[in-house]
Amino acid sequence: MAYPTDLTEQQWCRIAHHFEAANGRGRPPKHDKRLMVNAILYLTKSGCQWRMLPTDFPPWQTVYDHFSRWNKQGVWERALDELTRAHRSQRKKVDAKLWHS
Repeated sequence: MAYPTDLTEQQWCRIAHHFEAANGRGRPPKHDKRLMVNAILYLTKSGCQWRMLPTDFPPWQTVYDHFSRWNKQGVWERALDELTRAHRSQRKKVDAKLWHS
């Protein structure tokens, strides 16, 4: 199921590298990283409790563990900063077109 808070393909392609393991070691992930990120975005936007995360996302404990680890490592800040920069850059292009029309 898709939610309004889900990342677009373009957004995910822009930030996916932030969520990959730095050393490439370890076992393969059980849950898709994009789905995990979308679950966290759903939680932050909706304000629901972790335990009330819809069941089409990974288990809430797994989502929380990923969120906590990524937050401590600064991954969230870097990924969201990158999305913000891209959005502002796109906004400037749109504004420039409107002013020159």
